[in-house]
Amino acid sequence: MPLLNSIISWVNVKRLHQIELFKKYPFDVQQEVFTKLVEQATRTTWGVQYGYDSIFSIENFQERVPISTYDDIKPYINRLREGEENLLWPSEIKWFAKSSGTTSDKSKFIPVSNESLEECHFRGGKDVIALYTKERPENGILKGKALTLGGSAEVNNFSNQSYYGDLSAVIIENLPFWAHFIRTPAAEIALIPDFEEKLEKITNLTVNENVTSIAGVPSWNLVLLKAILDFTGKNHVLDVWPNLELFTHGGVSFTPYREQFKKLIPSEKMNYMETYNASEGFFGIQDDLDSDDMLLMLDLGVFYEFIPLNRLDDPHPPAYTVKEVEMGINYAIIITTNGGLWRYMIGDTIVFTSLYPHKFKISGRTKYYINAFGEEVIQDNAEKALMTACQKTGAVIKEYTAGPLYMGDDSKGGHEWMIEFETAPDNLDHFGEELDSSLCTINSDYEAKRFKNITLMKPRIISLEPGTFYRWMQIRGKLGGQNKIPRLANDRKYLDELTAILTQ
Repeated sequence: MPLLNSIISWVNVKRLHQIELFKKYPFDVQQEVFTKLVEQATRTTWGVQYGYDSIFSIENFQERVPISTYDDIKPYINRLREGEENLLWPSEIKWFAKSSGTTSDKSKFIPVSNESLEECHFRGGKDVIALYTKERPENGILKGKALTLGGSAEVNNFSNQSYYGDLSAVIIENLPFWAHFIRTPAAEIALIPDFEEKLEKITNLTVNENVTSIAGVPSWNLVLLKAILDFTGKNHVLDVWPNLELFTHGGVSFTPYREQFKKLIPSEKMNYMETYNASEGFFGIQDDLDSDDMLLMLDLGVFYEFIPLNRLDDPHPPAYTVKEVEMGINYAIIITTNGGLWRYMIGDTIVFTSLYPHKFKISGRTKYYINAFGEEVIQDNAEKALMTACQKTGAVIKEYTAGPLYMGDDSKGGHEWMIEFETAPDNLDHFGEELDSSLCTINSDYEAKRFKNITLMKPRIISLEPGTFYRWMQIRGKLGGQNKIPRLANDRKYLDELTAILTQ
């Protein structure tokens, strides 16, 4: 282990120098990434279709290649899953990262190339260690184990030559051998599909480990930490793992969970570090632990473009590079990656808080959504599920809005739906059950979080008196046809405003 630590320390020094370079010269680095990506894909089916052999500038690229969504490239991905090669990217694609679906699919299957694994996801993970070590030079994370909650992986149902799984599962399955010396649990436990079984085995194993860091989605890790305390009978996590010092989190906003983590881990020496690691790539790391901003990682094989959110519906929206962006503007992210995604709209929005270096905060999604627990419920999911619930109960909805119910000390999370019915269902509980069942059918991430009530409880439905939404919009000064009622939100602002009206 001392030898491994020495090697990692040496690598960190070299890497920190490279990070400083892209902080100072962001566009030059991005230009190099762009050129390399286009050159590598020139002879792919996609590259031939769009004439990559004669693209010599970013402007050429933007003129020829359309902005795409998952539905646009789904035919290519289906062919890749059936075993075809050289469609979007020249190297073989054996792995697909499964994530929540689009308007027409329950799940997305994002292609993961060897290059995106090695040069993006793995390198991003190593960058977390490098940047944390810079922030906390006297740290001890490499003296113990990193605890990670993996997803599950299975053979691709299109072809037995390829595989899919949650991004965490794809990463664990492909980790270099040395990484297993500094992480826990073993892959065969981390990848158990049944979460309850996995939770039990991880608990039994790790209570006797020297865990110095944990990583993952806040909601799932809260479930784990509470299970650890229940199993051990301890009051605080530090009574189990006294050397725990870092939680690397991402996937959902940490704000609702921060205080709960502080209660479970009552130490000023505990550090929290946000990362932006999606199925499509590793994009950002919180490089200053005293600030909530993340550093945009510009040399991990991803070329970025940014469209102002208020221009997204233009026939030909402007797409800006890192050289052209401004602070304080809500941008939709467009990515081109070493996994074969070309001008792909990931669906997230960010706001730059700093330029040179480029730092940002995730501001939301390009559409209304709820993602407080990693469930990624979008408005289209909600509309379809509500329609099904209405059909099965005879209800008619006039207006609605929904948001999260956050986890408490003794309660699990869920969703709260405030609905003004034109025709109310005979049984509100039955309506809620049909809504819940339909969301599980439509959205695989919601279905996973609802499994056996482990993370999400069944939705809470509140029937509002006629005219409530009108009064709310009136109070907000939002009356009129141009003002739309927000259907989904990732916080409780709208729900709390409506609740205040009910108590008046």
